[in-house]
Amino acid sequence: MPRRIRPTEEDGKQSLLDHAADRALQAREFYLDDTQDSWTLEALEALLQDRRFVRYPVSLVFDDQPLEPDEFAYVEAKNTEDLSQGFVMYLRPCFQSQESILPALVAYHLVVVNYGDIAGHEAAEVFGASLIGQDVDTYYRKLCHITDHMNGGIQ
Repeated sequence: MPRRIRPTEEDGKQSLLDHAADRALQAREFYLDDTQDSWTLEALEALLQDRRFVRYPVSLVFDDQPLEPDEFAYVEAKNTEDLSQGFVMYLRPCFQSQESILPALVAYHLVVVNYGDIAGHEAAEVFGASLIGQDVDTYYRKLCHITDHMNGGIQ
């Protein structure tokens, strides 16, 4: 009789990271062609409504009221009883005119929409880095730089 293989918690974690990376890479390939290396606001907004890559629709709102002082964004379900109604992603108003960094900020929080509370910071970093087209360390440093400077505005 064959021996039964039991996946470990680490196997599950790695599977989630692999799935997040794969989904982000597919979205990047679909929305960016060979002539583009970065996301446009239009492509980002289309992605947020595309059920192939983002599980529920997401609206961007530039309002810092729901944010903690150290947060650059926060995702909230419109209706916790019916997630299919979508999510609102609140972002600091200082980012509204910073279209070049919005994809990096938004990508980090999309794992909550796609995977719920089981997705931690590692999945967010893998998804974001894959979607933006950077390695995880570079993406993480970029987010740190943005958050370090968000209260004074991005230069």
